[in-house]
Amino acid sequence: MSIEIIPAIDIIDGKCVRLSQGDYSRKTIYNEDPLEVAKMFEAYGLQRLHLVDLDGAKAHHIVNHKVLENIALHTTLTIDFGGGLKSDRDLDIAFEAGADMITGGSVAVKTPAVMRKWIETYGSDRIILGADAADRKIAVSGWTEETGLDIFTFIQQWMTKGIDQVISTDISRDGMLTGPSLELYQEILQNNPGIFLIASGGVGSLQDILDLEKIGIPAVIVGKAIYEGKVTLEELGRINTIHLP
Repeated sequence: MSIEIIPAIDIIDGKCVRLSQGDYSRKTIYNEDPLEVAKMFEAYGLQRLHLVDLDGAKAHHIVNHKVLENIALHTTLTIDFGGGLKSDRDLDIAFEAGADMITGGSVAVKTPAVMRKWIETYGSDRIILGADAADRKIAVSGWTEETGLDIFTFIQQWMTKGIDQVISTDISRDGMLTGPSLELYQEILQNNPGIFLIASGGVGSLQDILDLEKIGIPAVIVGKAIYEGKVTLEELGRINTIHLP
């Protein structure tokens, strides 16, 4: 296997949750203690974590930085953190709390000068572009706002500004376990040679991960499929072990 598995933890009120299609009213709480979940990922050989502050995404500023700090202090996971990062202060808090990388979505749309400054200051290895879309149009603010921006143009514009890592979620697939948006990801890869594209949303089986690998996706975020038992941590750990150099 050459695809990296990145488990996800989404946080609301300090708890590990999952939404369906980004809808805050369709929330399932899976664990009261995100650290317990993160330690479980680590125990099975997973080395990276996608941690999303859903409260922060809605509030337009970082909220659950204490959860981030707790996981960073008590695991060796490489953490990419997103949700509500809008200002330099938000970014400082995230990095001080232990984030290795951050994902900027809304900020890249609403205050692009801030995003450009982050890339220049911290480098493209620590700043990931969040390119989440509904009907191939970028959505921001916890997916509560559709922008009308074409996803392909959006990614291309940010690649010219130094971005080389992108997390992209097809919102219609997120939390639905119906399979990832292979066609969308193929188009992104074709339009943006050299991009490190992290697929997110829709994974409901090991076959879905194999299908993503087949089209050249280097990394995939897996969330609800883990929590619903559609894939096991033993299976994901084996894939990640094979992935490691």
